[in-house]
Amino acid sequence: MGFELKVNGRTHRVDAEGSTPLLFVLRNDLGLVAAKLGCGSEQCGACIVLVDGEPAFACTLTLDAIGNRNITTLEGLGTPEAPHPLQRAFLEENAAQCGYCTAGMIVRAAALLADNPNPSELEIRTAMDGNLCRCGAHPRIVRAIQRAAGR
Repeated sequence: MGFELKVNGRTHRVDAEGSTPLLFVLRNDLGLVAAKLGCGSEQCGACIVLVDGEPAFACTLTLDAIGNRNITTLEGLGTPEAPHPLQRAFLEENAAQCGYCTAGMIVRAAALLADNPNPSELEIRTAMDGNLCRCGAHPRIVRAIQRAAGR
């Protein structure tokens, strides 16, 4: 079965079953590997992408459920030459230790800052609650989000 997906501003045609998780198509068919498979059950946030600007778990979101909505991955936020303010802030705050959770963290933080450009520390911590960092970099992650909000 074929699907048309709008990812990072481009339309892609993929051949996959409707029950296929978006994450598998992003990584295997489109070569967008920033989002990771962590738990596979919406518990860690490593797979977070934006669907029409809202955070979504790509590990469980199926192609059938996407419809004609716009998908944004970390690769769609910025480039090495022109990083998104969050990408720059994560680097400056050394907010990525092993890096496995980083894409999901940045993407969820981008949704937060789009809705609330100047969140309090509590609002940041609450918004980021669905993302886990097993390395314990949460204080640096919060500082990076605060830094990006200040730009």
